[in-house]
Amino acid sequence: MRERYQFDEIEAKWQKKWLEEKAGKTDEDTGKEKFYALAMFPYPSGNLHMGHVRNYSIVDVIARFKRMQGYNVLHPIGWDAFGLPAENAAIKNQTPPAEWTWKNIANMKRQLREMGISYDWDREVATCHPEYYRWTQWIFNQFYKHDLVYKKKAAVNWCPSCATVLANEQVVDGACERCDTVVTKKDLEQWFFKITDYSEQLLNDLDKLAGWPEKVKTMQRNWIGRSEGAEAQFKVEGSDDKITVFTTRLDTIYGVSYVVLAPEHPLVSQLVTGTTYEGDVLTFIEKMKGLTEIARTSSEAEKEGLFIGHYCINPLSGERVPIWIANYVLFEYGTGAVMGVPAHDERDFEFAQKYKLPITRVILDPQMAASDKDIPMPAAFIEDGIMVNSQEFDGLDNHTALERMAEKLVKLQLGVRKVNYRLRDWLISRQRYWGAPIPMIYCDTCGVVPVPDNQLPVLLPDDVVFKSGENPLTTSDSFVHTVCPKCGAPARRETDTMDTFMCSSWYYLRYCDPRNTEKAFDEKAADRWMNVNQYVGGVEHAILHLLYSRFFTKALRDFGYLHVDEPFENLLTQGMVCMDGSKMSKSKGNVVSPEEIISKYGADTARMFILFAAPPERDLEWSDQGVEGCFRFLNRIWRLVGQLQEGIQSCAGNHGISSDAQDAKAKQMRFNTNMTIKKVTNDIGARFNFNTAISAIMELVNALYLYKEEKVVDLAVTKEGVETVIKLLAPFAPHIAEELWQEIGQSGSIHQQAWPVADDAALVEDEVTIVLQVNGKVRDKVQVPAEISKEELEKRILSSDKVKQHLEGKDVMKVVTVPGKLVNIVVK
Repeated sequence: MRERYQFDEIEAKWQKKWLEEKAGKTDEDTGKEKFYALAMFPYPSGNLHMGHVRNYSIVDVIARFKRMQGYNVLHPIGWDAFGLPAENAAIKNQTPPAEWTWKNIANMKRQLREMGISYDWDREVATCHPEYYRWTQWIFNQFYKHDLVYKKKAAVNWCPSCATVLANEQVVDGACERCDTVVTKKDLEQWFFKITDYSEQLLNDLDKLAGWPEKVKTMQRNWIGRSEGAEAQFKVEGSDDKITVFTTRLDTIYGVSYVVLAPEHPLVSQLVTGTTYEGDVLTFIEKMKGLTEIARTSSEAEKEGLFIGHYCINPLSGERVPIWIANYVLFEYGTGAVMGVPAHDERDFEFAQKYKLPITRVILDPQMAASDKDIPMPAAFIEDGIMVNSQEFDGLDNHTALERMAEKLVKLQLGVRKVNYRLRDWLISRQRYWGAPIPMIYCDTCGVVPVPDNQLPVLLPDDVVFKSGENPLTTSDSFVHTVCPKCGAPARRETDTMDTFMCSSWYYLRYCDPRNTEKAFDEKAADRWMNVNQYVGGVEHAILHLLYSRFFTKALRDFGYLHVDEPFENLLTQGMVCMDGSKMSKSKGNVVSPEEIISKYGADTARMFILFAAPPERDLEWSDQGVEGCFRFLNRIWRLVGQLQEGIQSCAGNHGISSDAQDAKAKQMRFNTNMTIKKVTNDIGARFNFNTAISAIMELVNALYLYKEEKVVDLAVTKEGVETVIKLLAPFAPHIAEELWQEIGQSGSIHQQAWPVADDAALVEDEVTIVLQVNGKVRDKVQVPAEISKEELEKRILSSDKVKQHLEGKDVMKVVTVPGKLVNIVVK
């Protein structure tokens, strides 16, 4: 065995061998219990960063651990390969997006292999490959056939820089999540998925996800935004039109001073056309188009509005109510109309004060007298109270009044009880090239026609022109012009492509059956592997990817292709990798390259540090000293095995104390070994506390160093300890573990060995260490028989010289004994 730990040679050797032998290949042996371990798959940007290293190392530890425990493990990898960066690179560098993407994929594959990640590379997929997006298009067709897809003209989020539409979830603080450009509004014909049809299921089934972080479930609950209330119809005066308002506070309807429509509401232009209000209203509408939703709805934003010259009728009070438009009402949310109740809503109160609109109290603070109901209000009252100024409902508490008002509204056929959701339908159209083409055709005779399944995939053309601000697919005549699959007449293809979240909403299903050319996945394969047992990725995907994937799973279940309700049984959201308190990023100049660490210390050191420096769910602060410390530890293990190698190889027989059954040092060494097995197994399998698991291995290595210096050493005990260290180390540092396993004379891969199981007999201690305290302060420690009685223990403690000197001149009030751990003497 070489004296020096030559990580570069060792890692290159085993990476080559693992690749040749397909060491990560999934065994289809259904006799084993399955375990599906999955990391959120990467966008092929070209280079791994330390966040990637952390994510994939975490999942690799889980996958390797489960294999050694005897599970049939599926641990695949793929590439979320469509997206705008490739298109921007094409414009900037005159490089085809496909060429740019596949080059990046090749480089990142090399980097992942250098990390020693145990993927089943035979299951690799890339969303930009026609054999993948063929099935993305097929899934689109299934949604269309089941009436979960529609197209409509809508005011959409438009990124001027990326020249494409963004879903609501892709707008962060009013800006494009990718380029930070301020997002504007634009009216376009767009394709939508009816995710709102699944609002209730998506919300309720969060309760089934016991293995998900509560913060992620809370984020989804808030995004779905369920609220119970009523829809009330305010009839527009002088017409047959009605304004539908959703409210959770029907108890305040008698206090409505005005009704507000979103400026984009179609009724607005209809009502003002040809009136003296038309010019001012149109100007106001144009002004609103230039503002983001954040700018319009922020609590800090000034409330702006305009009366449009029309009135509507309060359905319960019968009063005449002015119709306004205002910046804070959005057409995309609710019904695009709200009732203004300034007495009981802070925003409405502010608006009414600004525009001198009536403020009518309808809920009275119970501490006020009934005669105070018309006293001017200094602020909105938003608490519960007693109804006033509400006709027959006066005197009721507001909750009772709300129920009775709802009954009356329904009876008059002027409203209905309604459950509303904040969640909006998923806008999936994108005006760009590098995405899966939407498989729809426009025929002048037949209308909108889906591309038949047997004509999929609709391939991306090569003859496009990339210009900033223009959809490249519109420049390809060969793509645009086609024939109608129904009547054979000349027709036009849809030139929008799909949101890339379409591709990542089902990739975990393709991994179950990645080479199937007849189906997106075989139902039996999906039944065998789904759902994913452990999913790992960033919390930034809590709303987008995770919500969409849940939607896809439920819909495909309803179509008959799946038999699971949820895609991911357990979810771990790892923290960020930070330097100097900030997330690593190129723009901040605080990036550490994984290749730099690997070339200097090796992949095993990089993995060890990233797993040891912090619990996986917390942010990790980068430390050069920490990396060096992990490297020193691996060197220490290397030296230990080298010093014990000859003795271990000469030792035959089973584990156990072979020389002297009463050797206390050997017994203690066996106790340390088996206690470490128990702790590491629990830390990995139950809690993902990789940092404490590695710490326990370090302590076992220290114990072995001390034990080997004893005058009498049991080689079987030493062998047990060393083999245990190597096996426990294997998921964390797979290369050095593989090499050391061979060096001690073992055959086969360390990663195919059974995970060690603690010997309970070795965990029975003959003696235990008892901490002695006086008034809670430690005064001594003693070794006593493990089975000592409470009475005998207290007798020994009170005879301790160190304890006696702290008892002089004091009265013993009581003695508190924690068996096997401590004795505390309380004195006065």
